Amino acid sequence: MIGIIVTGHGHFGSGLTSSLNLIGGEQQNYKYVDFVQEFSVDDLERELNKAMDELKDCEGILVLSDLAGGSPFKTAVVCGAARGNVKVIGGTNLPMLVEISMARQFVNELESLADMAVNTGKDQVVKYEFKPVEQNEAEEGI
Repeated sequence: MIGIIVTGHGHFGSGLTSSLNLIGGEQQNYKYVDFVQEFSVDDLERELNKAMDELKDCEGILVLSDLAGGSPFKTAVVCGAARGNVKVIGGTNLPMLVEISMARQFVNELESLADMAVNTGKDQVVKYEFKPVEQNEAEEGI
């Protein structure tokens, strides 16, 4: 199974994890790393390396971060570069996380799962269009 790490600023990782667990139950081969205010980038790097070490027996590791180019994203890239079996995605949303958490039971290729995450993430960002409701004139009688 492919391991998943969710990371981001503040309590992004733990918050998404809480929602995921409510929707899909407790996850296996799954970690989150929050980049809280008290952390330095060195602290973040230590915690990401620890999470990756704990998932080292997985077929690969997919890291989902909040902002592409932010400290959690860049630090995950640095930590994952030497390992060779890590993909890092920025711009994570809950539909993406739910979809790939379920799909990884059947998808064993890291690249395919990463592509699925990006596609699902994009597809699930939608805008609701309000349309005026036509009023029917009341008819007389029964």
